[in-house]
Amino acid sequence: MSKIPLLATVVLGAALAFVPVAHATDAKAAPKTAEPEKEAEHHEPAEGTQQHKMKVCNAEAHEKSLKGDERRAFMSSCLRK
Repeated sequence: MSKIPLLATVVLGAALAFVPVAHATDAKAAPKTAEPEKEAEHHEPAEGTQQHKMKVCNAEAHEKSLKGDERRAFMSSCLRK
């Protein structure tokens, strides 16, 4: 086994996972049709979850045009509810 540290190996492996690879079938792909592609479905976070609270509190803070420390304090208290 080589003497490359494990972390370097993991990082390199993760980086290589995102390298695009050309496949032989890509060149022979059928032409695109005129139909628009379907957009990914957007799922709302379940009510009562931390994600839902964050979304609601963020919307309220935006409506109130809160910035900086005021926004931080509001978000903190809103998320505790």
